[in-house]
Amino acid sequence: MAKHVYDFAEGGREMVDLLGGKGGNLAEMTNLGLPVPPGFTITTEACRAFLGEGELPAGLNDEITEHLHKLEHDMARTLGDPEDPLLVSVRSGAKFSMPGMMDTVLDIGLNDLSVDGLTKQSGNERFAWDSYRRLIQMFAKTVMGANGDLFEEALQELKVERKARTDLDLDTPDLKRLVTTYKAIVKKETGLDFPMEPRAQLDAAILAVFKSWNGERARIYRRQERIAENLGTAVHIC
Repeated sequence: MAKHVYDFAEGGREMVDLLGGKGGNLAEMTNLGLPVPPGFTITTEACRAFLGEGELPAGLNDEITEHLHKLEHDMARTLGDPEDPLLVSVRSGAKFSMPGMMDTVLDIGLNDLSVDGLTKQSGNERFAWDSYRRLIQMFAKTVMGANGDLFEEALQELKVERKARTDLDLDTPDLKRLVTTYKAIVKKETGLDFPMEPRAQLDAAILAVFKSWNGERARIYRRQERIAENLGTAVHIC
């Protein structure tokens, strides 16, 4: 069975076809002993298989689980733990740089319980709830296909009501209220609840990044830059 997931400590720049440019450089820097946060890369080959077959390659979910557990061990935290959560970003990374053309989802692992754990970690309740409302907005638009303008409109309405000039003028109760509003938008727009299960968030974000390879922005950019359509993107979790 083909290997589809590599820790950052595996591989190097010579594997950019498989790990993407970003993944190859992360592996190279890790092996040089530079301070790179731990993580893992899902290969371009896995992306191509998914886009071609409409389903993930056999064994990929098990590989992701294995590498996620290693990441949790290395960080001494568990994804989305209510007391001391590990949060991860899910980023694209093709062989050739395509800045801003594909999707990224940050702070995967936040939910109604782990937001309190992030408060304890950071000592800053406002920061935790601001991160949570941003995840819901980003996830809903990028992964669930909700209209992103609706979240911006809700934010602007709250700012007007609270006489806030910028987002920074909103306090913690305001952000908690915004989280509730955002969840209602998600439900109305998609018919689904924002997912509370951290692994479900991660899996859905990975698929969204794969799919973004064929997004309109990415296709136009590849035509302009004469990048081949069949390369696919790697996905980096860190």
